[in-house]
Amino acid sequence: MVKLTTTNTEPKAHSHGLGQIPVSKLDTHGSHDVNDFPVPNGREEEWRFTPMRRLKGLQDWKGETDGTDETVVDAPEGVTVEQVGRDDERLGTAGLPVDRVIAQAYSAFEQATVVTVPRSLVADKAITIDRKALGGTAFEQLVIDVQPMAEATVIITNTGTGVRAGNLDVHVGEGAKLDLVSLQDWDDDAVEVSQHNARVAKDASFKSVIVTLGGDLVRLSPRVSYTGRGGNAELYGLYFAGDKQHHEHRSLIDHNLSYTRSRVDYKGALNGSGAHTVWIGDVIIGEGTEGTDSYEHNRNLQLSDDTRVDSVPNLEIFTGEVQGAGHASASGRLDDVHLFYLRSRGIPEEEARRLIIRGYFLDIVNRIDDEELRERVMEKVERKLAAHE
Repeated sequence: MVKLTTTNTEPKAHSHGLGQIPVSKLDTHGSHDVNDFPVPNGREEEWRFTPMRRLKGLQDWKGETDGTDETVVDAPEGVTVEQVGRDDERLGTAGLPVDRVIAQAYSAFEQATVVTVPRSLVADKAITIDRKALGGTAFEQLVIDVQPMAEATVIITNTGTGVRAGNLDVHVGEGAKLDLVSLQDWDDDAVEVSQHNARVAKDASFKSVIVTLGGDLVRLSPRVSYTGRGGNAELYGLYFAGDKQHHEHRSLIDHNLSYTRSRVDYKGALNGSGAHTVWIGDVIIGEGTEGTDSYEHNRNLQLSDDTRVDSVPNLEIFTGEVQGAGHASASGRLDDVHLFYLRSRGIPEEEARRLIIRGYFLDIVNRIDDEELRERVMEKVERKLAAHE
């Protein structure tokens, strides 16, 4: 177990990665230099859903970084955990920042954490990264490198208070497998803006489950590209926004190589005055590719009045040789038929609502292999529901 305490003073031309010039309307210019991005004012397409005043200055940061974290990493034998400086060549290689906040985080961090699963190692237990923010503002970098033919599960939990921004870079080597779970269980006043970059190699498998329950404002941007044919990526998400919470998830799958596969499935619920959720799901199927298979789905359950949902699936296809591509989005209230069925069998209304919501989230929660974490997530969901009721 490692305890870290940190104080912070064949890609196509459309590809977002590593200096390519985008031609897709869904893709954006990326850069590690914060000066390559204008200060956003909230009218830009990529920022129009985000309440800028609640970013606490991240959009044009000029102050000192004074945040402190307590981070505990528990890794099985054979897995290495390192603290490295800015000059480490492994940093910034999974994808470029695509907005000013993430570029600022990359420009300002002092140390990064690198977790390496060596070639052919099958980890016998999950790698856990427990981060507790102790206030202030901090910019952070985390790299997870699963080398060829290795297999691992990584569970990241975020708790505490403060303002945090940063990059999570994921490399899944040839024939490797990574299951990644990220839990955002922040205090009610916390702010997080993060970009998750994953590069999936030949015949590799990457599964991500993002669970967002806490925080005043959380904006996460998972992005996936491929470095070899046969790569498979599955992105799952669960979010539950309560009173005045803003939860925003903006995924992009870049099928820049042939015979790659992706699935995206996010489910959200809103319960309380001023709750706002945003899901943007972008998929690009690149020019000249063949045999790509992609589908994305988003559903939102509005449990009370005065909530707002923005759900925008986008798909750009630059080739006719596609095995499958599609998307779907739906938002609405609890089904009265389901409630009536349960109440007609003697189940009180509040309990019936909870049963329906548990079933609604269950297929996402069951993607988490860790039983204890599954129960923790469902307990948090039910607490949020009960608090409002």
